[in-house]
Amino acid sequence: MFGYTEEQIAWFGLTFGVTAFMLYMVFIVLQLARESKAGKFGTFVLLLVLGFGLLGFAAKGLIKYFLAGVGE
Repeated sequence: MFGYTEEQIAWFGLTFGVTAFMLYMVFIVLQLARESKAGKFGTFVLLLVLGFGLLGFAAKGLIKYFLAGVGE
């Protein structure tokens, strides 16, 4: 499609698409905290829990990158 291979499209979608989706999830959580009047501590807890999931996804990418470099 448009001169790109399936692998290139998948890479683009995984990196930029998932990143955009993660940023949208942060926006949703902040909106939820604001509408529910969670306060500073409640907002912190919501973002902390979401942050662990985002951190795990980012760590997976870094681990794959470093393990690929070690094997070659």
